[in-house]
Amino acid sequence: MPSPTSILKQYWGFDTFRDLQLEIIESVLEGKDTLALLPTGGGKSVCFQVPALCMDGLCIVVTPLIALMKDQVSQLKKRGISAKAIFSGMTSREIDITLDNCIYGDTKFLYVSPERLKTKIFQERLLKMNVCLLAIDEAHCISQWGYDFRPAYLEIVEIKKYIADASLIALTATATKEVKEDIVGKLEMSDAAIFQKSFARPNLSYSVFRLEAKEQKLVEILDKVGGTSIVYARTRKRTQEIASFLKSHGISAAFYHAGLQSKERMDRQDRWINNQVRVIVSTNAFGMGIDKPDVRTVIHMDVPDSLEAYYQEAGRAGRDERIAFGVVLFHKKDTRDLMDRAEQHGVTPELIRRTYQGLANYYKLAVGSHGMESLPFQIAEFAKAYDLKPLEVLKALKHLKEIGIVQLSEGIFEQAKLHILISNNELYTYEVANVKFDLLLKNILRLYGGELYQNYIPIKEQDIAQLMKQPLDLVKEQLVYLASQGVLDYRPFSDQPTITFLVPRMVTADLPIDVTFIKSRKDNAIKKAKAMIDYLESATRCRTRILQAYFDEITDENCGACDFCLNQKRNRVDLPMTEVLKKIKSGQDSIAKLKMQLKNHRSEQILQAVRVLIEDGKVKMEKDRFYPI
Repeated sequence: MPSPTSILKQYWGFDTFRDLQLEIIESVLEGKDTLALLPTGGGKSVCFQVPALCMDGLCIVVTPLIALMKDQVSQLKKRGISAKAIFSGMTSREIDITLDNCIYGDTKFLYVSPERLKTKIFQERLLKMNVCLLAIDEAHCISQWGYDFRPAYLEIVEIKKYIADASLIALTATATKEVKEDIVGKLEMSDAAIFQKSFARPNLSYSVFRLEAKEQKLVEILDKVGGTSIVYARTRKRTQEIASFLKSHGISAAFYHAGLQSKERMDRQDRWINNQVRVIVSTNAFGMGIDKPDVRTVIHMDVPDSLEAYYQEAGRAGRDERIAFGVVLFHKKDTRDLMDRAEQHGVTPELIRRTYQGLANYYKLAVGSHGMESLPFQIAEFAKAYDLKPLEVLKALKHLKEIGIVQLSEGIFEQAKLHILISNNELYTYEVANVKFDLLLKNILRLYGGELYQNYIPIKEQDIAQLMKQPLDLVKEQLVYLASQGVLDYRPFSDQPTITFLVPRMVTADLPIDVTFIKSRKDNAIKKAKAMIDYLESATRCRTRILQAYFDEITDENCGACDFCLNQKRNRVDLPMTEVLKKIKSGQDSIAKLKMQLKNHRSEQILQAVRVLIEDGKVKMEKDRFYPI
């Protein structure tokens, strides 16, 4: 068995692990049921990817988000590691081939949604797989008390009997005491080894500003702190308005939300990742699975629904462990609106049944049909057809998700794919008999190789057309025809939202609607809203300590970096503000240089002095360099 350190060096290029990573990995390799709680950016994926690469066999990764699956599969492939994913929208043939590759091929990681685990085809194939590790990502979804409850997580425990020899690791960034107990209990983790890194992020400074002129404060913050930023807003319209406002003030910005075409979303995301756009203004559809370590500020223009959501989103700043800022801008109406949303969290059984029956009629589904099938879905069109409001539909669908009936997915950019269905000899015979397709087929094989016979391969029709010197429309037309003849399977580009029926279509009257459960979810939403408001309105406690206490990490040490702590330290004589400002004005423009020049002061004192100077508008930070204002 290779050592974890050698695997880390070989595939990631690092010589050492971050705090707790090696201990977690060793626990997994010892065969212990392991629960890892690491903050956003703490390197959770390494904690199951490295031990899986040390062992012989397949690692199955359960995760709830398609975007997260696709990102991690892409990252693994870039490192030369074989990884695949099964998600809604794939054909039965695609799923079949993917599962076969997990049995007979060299696939090392298989990413699946929790709903996929309970399908008959998956469980039958699972018996034939050599599974070394089951990794449960976003494990807080197993708990009704978590902020993103997903009932299919409760059924994960059932597949343990198919892979009794496999190790088990559950991972999350956010879990209260109740949620941790749920994870251990509902996954039936035996004598679980629990590793919890502090929820404190020493490099991340949290601030809250209560004010009316949010946009002006946003510009002020971005002027003080250079570098990449994420700005979160609640509505699509607001993301556009804020991005436009920033551009009018000379700040490079783009808006991002699920209503954009997938190609446009991908383009904006790529430009931001590559620093061609400085600020991305987004709904919370943005950020999950995106690995950009140098985000300097995450600014919330609207209040998140819970501290779990806020901690995850703000935690996307400073993943490179350098100075970063998480800021919330709010006014009193924002907290009233948050409580109103929590109070309206509940949904009536009548609306749930009406929405479900509407879906059955909309798609003309017979009772007992369409289990685990994904269909294109446009919420505005559906709501209009059945005289419902889009917000009502969303609330009903959310509850149907929470009881494991349907799952709504945003449009995910899915590149065109191709798979040759016949053998090499049969294809040659077909080419001889159908000369007009000879050029297309030869060029497809030239571009994408023989793997087309084994797998679905992402393609670009434009590249094929250029190589053939033929119009793009002709290439697409010929691909569609060859698919109709059973020569190949062609999956054109897709970016439509989908709705997945997680169980076969039920009789509407038989829906498992529990009014007690509905009330408990509403009460939970209210409890979380109150905790969020307490965080915003507190003027007497360290913000990091508030977050730590919420996640049951009790400490009497302040962080020294949040707005409360900095305010406490402005008049402290032990902070060398005057000396630091003088050195910055003389060209000592980095923490390293300041430490060299101010050896009579501790690193913590210098860092805190810099933060106060930035907060007071006397110093500006740009790409880890400091400049006097």
